[in-house]
Amino acid sequence: MRFSIITIAYNSQDDIVKTIESVLGQTYSDIEYLIIDGASQDRTIEVAEKYSKRFCEKGVVYRLYSEPDNGIYDAMNKGIRLATGDVIGILNSGDWYEKETLQTVEEAFTKEDPGLLFGNIRIMKQGGKNFVKKAKLRKFQTSRDWNHPTMFVKSELYKDNLFPCKGLHDDYGFYLKMHNKGTKIVVLDKVLANFTMGGASNQKSLRIAIQRIKDRYYGCYRVNGYSRWYLLECIAIEAAKWILG
Repeated sequence: MRFSIITIAYNSQDDIVKTIESVLGQTYSDIEYLIIDGASQDRTIEVAEKYSKRFCEKGVVYRLYSEPDNGIYDAMNKGIRLATGDVIGILNSGDWYEKETLQTVEEAFTKEDPGLLFGNIRIMKQGGKNFVKKAKLRKFQTSRDWNHPTMFVKSELYKDNLFPCKGLHDDYGFYLKMHNKGTKIVVLDKVLANFTMGGASNQKSLRIAIQRIKDRYYGCYRVNGYSRWYLLECIAIEAAKWILG
């Protein structure tokens, strides 16, 4: 099984190293690694290019692309179209995998043959504290149970269902769409990735929070046929972000 790992980056020279190192350090090596950069104005590409020899020595296909895009999901779609692996994982710049993540995921795909799977994530808070956000699969759908950096998807599912590029939560919308289609989903009770709070999904601004609520409610739940009661879920998630920081 070959993995295509896609990293989206923009002006992330200080964060991308730990992301790249986590892919390079995997115990599983049948990997195609694509970095999709949005024409960064800093040294992001220069930093990434320094790893070409090390990936080559490990037998990993390593490809870098840098050009303007129309946002994070447009960049993800570019990576998905370019990917040639059997299974795709999307790991944004600044996030990083555990050392045995791909080995663990390969074993699960071989045993269970899911359309997609995801697992637990360790979330790093400002100040050095962290906590593990558990992955769950239950009847009531909530992004509190789901962790995008840990999600791995069969290539054909991504290629046939590209992100619509309409909001901040297209990735969760994709997950709900696959769930509604009856795609086989496997959840692993194991930390697969690490995420640092402070990105677009965690900005403390009332205006931005309201926009995130609208994006999640209309772009994820309502478009996939979920009840209007899910508006309360969207509000609760934003309230939790303010409390947790």
